[in-house]
Amino acid sequence: FTSQENHLTATLLASVLATVLGSLQIGYHTGNVNAPAKIIEEFFNKTWTTRHNQSMPDHSLTLLWSLSVSFKDFGALLGSLGVKYLADSYGRRNSILIVNSLSVAGACSMFASKASELFEVLILGRFIFGLFCGLAMSLNPLYIQEVSPTSLRGAFATLNQVSFASGTLVGMVVGLETVLGTENYWAVMLSLSLIPAVIQYLVLPFCPESPRYLLLNRGEASKAEAALLRLRCSADWVSRELKEMEEEATHTQGGLTVCDFFNKRSYRQPIIIIFAITLGSQLSGFNAIINYSTRMFQAKFHRAKYLTLGVGVVNVTFTLVAFFLMERAGRRKLLLTGFLSIAVSNLLLTTVDSVLYLVPDLLSLQVLLVFSVISAYELGPGPISWFIAAELFDQPGRPIAMSFTSMLNWGGKFVLALLFPPLLKSCGAYVYLLFMAVALLAFTLTWLLLPETKGRTFDDITEEFRGAEGIPLHNSTGFNTFN
Repeated sequence: FTSQENHLTATLLASVLATVLGSLQIGYHTGNVNAPAKIIEEFFNKTWTTRHNQSMPDHSLTLLWSLSVSFKDFGALLGSLGVKYLADSYGRRNSILIVNSLSVAGACSMFASKASELFEVLILGRFIFGLFCGLAMSLNPLYIQEVSPTSLRGAFATLNQVSFASGTLVGMVVGLETVLGTENYWAVMLSLSLIPAVIQYLVLPFCPESPRYLLLNRGEASKAEAALLRLRCSADWVSRELKEMEEEATHTQGGLTVCDFFNKRSYRQPIIIIFAITLGSQLSGFNAIINYSTRMFQAKFHRAKYLTLGVGVVNVTFTLVAFFLMERAGRRKLLLTGFLSIAVSNLLLTTVDSVLYLVPDLLSLQVLLVFSVISAYELGPGPISWFIAAELFDQPGRPIAMSFTSMLNWGGKFVLALLFPPLLKSCGAYVYLLFMAVALLAFTLTWLLLPETKGRTFDDITEEFRGAEGIPLHNSTGFNTFN
């Protein structure tokens, strides 16, 4: 590739950074509810007492709080269903702006709950924000991948996860009782996501629409060329990229339905890959550790909340490592390394947890292993699971694939949040062996089926699947790779 492909323009950078402000908001609301949980539960109880002249029973309070937390993931699951309609009807950039209004509405509702003394308003706000999560976490990488040059596509898509992890860390810090996680300020804390939402509204409208959408979906060649020129600032590169898109258009069919998507032979292998990577990422233990790290540490450490901040710092650090490695190591190597490391870490967690009562000094090693699961997840499976679908499918299939990815991701989070507490109670330390098995299965399927997509055009990648039409592509080692 020419050096011009690596040329980073101000418009491209502004477009990507404005887009990932959405995932910053999502991360913020993921990290800000753990620390002030007791204070918000007390608000629920106080509201109930005012209405009914009696305290809410403990089991009801626990159930209501669980509902409040999980409603975001449930909303995200439903929101995922709208990705294709919005992306194809209004465009990638405009869809991001449309769904940002859900974030604003959700944050305002959460803020209003304290003043209105209605805990239902808080739960409704979490649900509305959840709808935003399901839509934004698919639309963001979709837009980023379609505006980025091939050589920067994976790295820029990883910025979505960097922003998410950074938002989670900020949420953890702001939620501390020494900051805004107090009885007086928790409602203000829940509304702070309005700041990046407003900034996105101020910047993103001035960024170009996806050139691929304009040309391949709308047939507006002149607008696509103008958008590309703003993004690349090189007439030579623009003409080359337009030619590549026009060539792709000859291979694609319009009007793809969801049934067509699942029945199309050339999509079968990519669909299996998405299943393996996405569910492997979500069900291999990371989310359980993120959601329950404070409780895990509380039984053994006095400053559990600050150890949880360490989880947030490790999270951000390794998403940045993934950002710098994405275009050097490639998706395949990072995924294989990540899944294998998660499997080994879970095996060691089981071992350490089982003998902890005999050797209490292993506490520090347990914390280290928790950090290693997080770092392995963010090194590859975490960021790649959100954007790999955009690289494996052609233009008509891409929005449905991203919607499908979002459903699997949020569904996996929801299921794990629901099942982890009873699994931990019944299996104890051996619950990590289940996570290890999932990680090993994901590792095996990735090794056998996933092509390397680094440095390859969309059409080049999908051509391999079109050529296969159900026939496996083998190299000399017997594994399905396109190296």
